[in-house]
Amino acid sequence: MKPADKPVLCVVSSHPIKGASGVPTGFFMAELTHPLKVLEAAGLKTTIASIRGGQPPVDGFDLSDPVNAWFWNETDFQQRLASTPPLSELNGADYSAVFFAGGHGTMWDFRDNPDAQRIIREVYESNGIVSAVCHGPAALVDTKLSSGEYLVKGKNVAAFTNKEEEEVHTTDVVPFLLETALREHGALHHEAPNWSENVITDGRLITGQNPASAYGVGVALVNALSQTA
Repeated sequence: MKPADKPVLCVVSSHPIKGASGVPTGFFMAELTHPLKVLEAAGLKTTIASIRGGQPPVDGFDLSDPVNAWFWNETDFQQRLASTPPLSELNGADYSAVFFAGGHGTMWDFRDNPDAQRIIREVYESNGIVSAVCHGPAALVDTKLSSGEYLVKGKNVAAFTNKEEEEVHTTDVVPFLLETALREHGALHHEAPNWSENVITDGRLITGQNPASAYGVGVALVNALSQTA
């Protein structure tokens, strides 16, 4: 089976609350739907999974976004979300790529999740592509390859920046700053102005800075998979 024959695994957060603030959160809807539309339009199979399985909490529920509205009203997206498999039941080698959607929920359940780390390693070490957008790269921070090296060490990445976190007044709410954590583990973090599109491809690692980068991550992922086919 060629890598591009396998589905793309799209992972979302299961965490519903922004820490002690009590403010609801989850995965950011457009950061899943926009890449998903690009992937499926290219004829790729996709699987939506979550950290704990079942119905994940949705943030950024905006049906004035035509892509969100199309998925919500015209497809089986609601049913797919209602019954997401947990990462613990999945094997990374079964997928051509893994994509981690953002949303603030990820800051509480992506970084420390051993199944997320295992799946990233399994995908990457079976010549698959690892991708993430906005706060989704939280899953990459502590992931190590079989060599014991951090996946992000020496890699060019984009992720939600400290300046963007400051602008949305969540610097003191999140358990860590994503940009800082990636840098601490050797990532070469590339920052664009707040809220502007910024997609970085470094070999088989594709990352995007913010919601504006979600579509571009999908395009970069399709391009990378077409090269491995």
